Parts: sequence; structure tokens; C-alpha cells
Amino acid sequence: MDPITAFLANRLRASALILIVATLGVLGIWASAVPSGETTGGRIPAPRQGFLAPAFDLETLNGGSHSLADFQGQVIVLNLWASWCPPCRAEMPAIQSLYEQYKDQGLVVLAVNMTYQDSVSSAASFTNEFGLSFPILLDRTGLVGKLYRMRALPTTFFIDRQGEIQEVIVGGPMSELTLQSLITEILEVES
Repeated sequence: MDPITAFLANRLRASALILIVATLGVLGIWASAVPSGETTGGRIPAPRQGFLAPAFDLETLNGGSHSLADFQGQVIVLNLWASWCPPCRAEMPAIQSLYEQYKDQGLVVLAVNMTYQDSVSSAASFTNEFGLSFPILLDRTGLVGKLYRMRALPTTFFIDRQGEIQEVIVGGPMSELTLQSLITEILEVES
């Protein structure tokens, strides 16, 4: 009989070995855990109502960059769009109008162009055509589209001051009344 088999043949020794290995495994998991306060406070980011909005960092149309965290403490309308999308074109004037109306109350609009399905020049033309004055972010690789599980264009997320998604609208165009209702509800709740 080889030495390992002989060692394990004794039940007491085999049980002790299993207990030691299991204890070391549990201690390793415990030691490598990141305290929840150092991540999201124990809350899980997910692109759904009632969850934290997933973090991202994107280049802007004018050459800078923004992350979602740059706007912490503000109400955010996160709109995923493309220049070739008819419903996107139809709802963008209402988004611009409401942004101008409520920006002084803490409203931010982040318009994420699905550049991997569009082009920078088309996004720039679209922005100029509609006179958009809020940040235009470029999703060149589709990262934000995947992160937010985009199923249709446009898709809009309404995010409160704590970073929690309050409403998700898939498809469009949204009417100005729908937009205003959702924005004022979040602004009033948070004021």
C-alpha cells in the first residue's frame, strides 16, 4: 500500500485532513472578500428599476470624457440612441426642452450614442441639427449597450440622486408629457 493510501485509510486522519482543507478554503474566501462599504454599499448594480445604475466611463463628442459617477447626487436621464433611429429623432427635441427647463434643479441628460452602430460624424450632425446642449457620450465598442442590456433604440433610464434606476423606458418615442411626468416625479421626491 502506498503512503498516501495508508495515511487516508485511517478515518480519523482523513477526516482531520478534510477539516483542515475546508477551514483553509473558508479562511481564504473570507480574507479575499471586499467589504461592501468599499464597493456599492452592498447594493447590486443592474440595469433594472430599483437597482443601482451600472458605472461606466465614455468619451464625449467634444473630446473629453465622463463617467456616471461624475454626476452623483443629480437626477440623470440616460438615453441610449442612434442618429438613424426615427423614434430617437422624434423624442430628442422633448428631451432637450425638458433639460433646459429642469437643469437648474439638478437634472442631467446623458445621451449615449451607440457609435458602434452609428458614426461620430452622424452623431455630431444629429447633435447640431437638434441643438443639443447636454453631454453626448460615444459608446464606440457597445460596452454601455451591453452593460445596460439594450434591446431597442431608444432606451431611457431615469436615475435618482442616489444612483438608483427609478424607471426604464424601452423604445419610443416618449412624449414630452411622459418625460416631464417622470422627471418631475424624481425631482420632487428627491428635493
